[in-house]
Amino acid sequence: MMMGMQFGATGLMMMVIIAIALVFPFWKLLPRFGFPAWLAVFAIIPLGALILLWILALSDRSVKEPK
Repeated sequence: MMMGMQFGATGLMMMVIIAIALVFPFWKLLPRFGFPAWLAVFAIIPLGALILLWILALSDRSVKEPK
């Protein structure tokens, strides 16, 4: 039996909260850098958030901020 791997209603709710906490900041940042916001979904994939951070860090921020 795996210790700590119980996925009941509480575990599922925690996974959804963590997914939202990962996606929301990228959803707001990506359009400011000229990328489509739907790319934020890749933050859920392991290493996806790290790859998105590298893309943002190395991209040229020549797009004006939305009002």
